[in-house]
Amino acid sequence: MRGNGRGRTSIVWSQSSFDNYESATFKVEAPHFVAYGISFKNIAPTHIAHTSETKSVAALVGGDKAAFYHCAFFSNYNTLFDYKGRHYYDNCYIQGSIDFIFGHGQAMFHDCELFVITNWKDEIRGSVTAHHRNSHNEDTGFVFVKGKVYGTRDDVYLGRAKGAHSRVIFANTYLSRTVIPHGWSNSSYTGSTKNLFQAEYNCHGPGSGSSNRASWSKQLRDKEAAPFLSIDFIKGAEWLPAWF
Repeated sequence: MRGNGRGRTSIVWSQSSFDNYESATFKVEAPHFVAYGISFKNIAPTHIAHTSETKSVAALVGGDKAAFYHCAFFSNYNTLFDYKGRHYYDNCYIQGSIDFIFGHGQAMFHDCELFVITNWKDEIRGSVTAHHRNSHNEDTGFVFVKGKVYGTRDDVYLGRAKGAHSRVIFANTYLSRTVIPHGWSNSSYTGSTKNLFQAEYNCHGPGSGSSNRASWSKQLRDKEAAPFLSIDFIKGAEWLPAWF
């Protein structure tokens, strides 16, 4: 699926729901999907008074071996549902407020811009990611290589744990002051933090300081980071387009 550029070609819907699947503007459930130069937008208002309609997913990616190049994803809440399967995002723009990249997927985000906006309830701290992983035997996780995290707030978490083995890595990424010094949250997960893999490697910028990070988070060494720095993490050489 090819557009004329993410600033010119958009797929837009306005649907909020208690259910992430039902609210999604765009769903990918078939394998071997590729998108280039398209914006996916959910412009529905969230947290509608006297209702439970708080979710407004822009895209749900549930098929294996999906790739997005120069695309954008816009929503107020739960923007990109990386549901399951192996996925690659290159030079994409993703905007949201709370858990705006979430799911069970195994995904690499290369040189992507992650922009944090004010959420519907200002006193709630947002989080860039919310990855769900229940066992160390699962190959899943979200990896961000290069790119940047910035926005209109100064109190966002890099990730919020979902499941005992939640795994998110930010490597060689610019972190602005929008990232809270604590860095990571386990606010919705009440179990032990010993198996959480919330980690950073060689990040830079005013939000990258490690002295006040969550005690369970990790600052990776070269050898520890190596498995996450290339498309080998998603076995991309086997399925990504030859022009990746």
